[in-house]
Amino acid sequence: MAFRLSNTLLGILNAIMFLLSVPVLGAGIWLRARADGTECERYLSAPVIALGVILMLVSLAGLVGACCRVNCFLWFFLVAVFVLIVALFAYTVFAFVVTNKGAGEAVSGRGYKEYKLEDYSNWLQKRVDNNKNWNKIRICLQDSKACKKLQEKTWTQDQFFRADLSPLESGCCKPPTSCNYTYVGGTNWTTVATTSPDPDCKAWINDGTALCYGCQSCKAGVVATVKRDWKLAAVVNIVTIVLMVIVFSVGCCAIRNNRRDNRDNGYGGGWKGRNA
Repeated sequence: MAFRLSNTLLGILNAIMFLLSVPVLGAGIWLRARADGTECERYLSAPVIALGVILMLVSLAGLVGACCRVNCFLWFFLVAVFVLIVALFAYTVFAFVVTNKGAGEAVSGRGYKEYKLEDYSNWLQKRVDNNKNWNKIRICLQDSKACKKLQEKTWTQDQFFRADLSPLESGCCKPPTSCNYTYVGGTNWTTVATTSPDPDCKAWINDGTALCYGCQSCKAGVVATVKRDWKLAAVVNIVTIVLMVIVFSVGCCAIRNNRRDNRDNGYGGGWKGRNA
C-alpha cells in the first residue's frame, strides 16, 4: 500500500531535522576539539553536542517509523517530541517570569544607560552574584574580549557620552557615571577622589584585562544581556512549540495509518513481509 500523506510528510520533516542536526553536532565537536579554544567555547560545547545528538536520534526514530512503518520507533519519536514540548513550554514560562523585572536607567546627557543588579529578579541576581558562577562568566568576558571594540575607539569625551553602548559595554567597560571620572580615550579614565557611595568606583581598573569585570554594574550588564536574549529565545520557543505540536499531530496520524495498513495487510510489524 502506498504511503499515506502523513507518513510522507513526517518523513520529510524528520529528514530535514536530521540534516540540521549534523552541523549542530559538528559545531559542538569542533568547539570541544579546538586546541586554542577559550573557556567559554569549552563550556558551551557540551550543550551543543547534547542538542545535536538528541536531534539526530529523535529524527532518525521518526524517519524510520514513518518510512518503514515501525510503530515502536514512532512511539519513541512521539514521546521524545512530547517531552520537548513540555520542556520548551516550561522554559518559556520561566523565562518570562524571571525577565519581567529590571531595565537600564537613562542618564542625563548620556546616550547609554546605567545598569544596577538590584533592579533585576532575585533569581538572576543570585546566579551572577555567586562567586563560582561569576568567575566562569568573568573568564568568558575576558576571553571574548567584550570591551575590545571600545578599546579601539578614538572618540572624544563628547562622542563617548553620546554613544549607544550595549549593556555589557556600559556595565563592564567603563566606570559608573556617578564616579565622575574623566574620560581619556578607549577604556582609559583618569580616576579622581569621589564621594560616590558606589563600590564600583573603587573596583574600576584601567587595565584592559580587568576594567570593571569585578563590578556589580558588570554583573547587571550581563543580566540585562541575558534578559534580552531570553526574551528573544522565548518568542522563538513559542514558534517552535507550535511547529512541534503540528509535528506531534502528524506523528499521531502516521501511527494510526500504520496500524490501519498493518491490520489490512494482516501483520503487526512494519518490516514483516506480507506472507510472514
